[in-house]
Amino acid sequence: MKELTENEISYLIRGAIFKVYNELGPGLLESVYETVLMYELQKQGLSVKKQVVLPVFYDSIELEIGFRLDLLVNNKVIIEIKSVEILSKVHHKQILTYLKISEMKLGILVNFNVDDISKGVFRKVNGL
Repeated sequence: MKELTENEISYLIRGAIFKVYNELGPGLLESVYETVLMYELQKQGLSVKKQVVLPVFYDSIELEIGFRLDLLVNNKVIIEIKSVEILSKVHHKQILTYLKISEMKLGILVNFNVDDISKGVFRKVNGL
């Protein structure tokens, strides 16, 4: 089987997000969406890891900071899950920083606590 591109993975992720949202609706804990979304993506044959430690290097030293990626799909796409009233600018900056630190090209920020999930999904790119 050929290796999927970031955009192909993104398409599958988006479909899974819509399925999870339509089944569960808004207002649950982030951990619930994380677990169910991971299950949905694995059902589609994707490799998914949750709460992946993201090391930070500064001045050639690895710092034990404790950043964690909510979900990492096929070692290519980061998913950051929120269930908040309003996404703030820092949520958008957070995933861009994760992309920069990890040197990955694509991240998806999703806020499940919305009336319309299509307005809760944001693609973030780092040189894609």
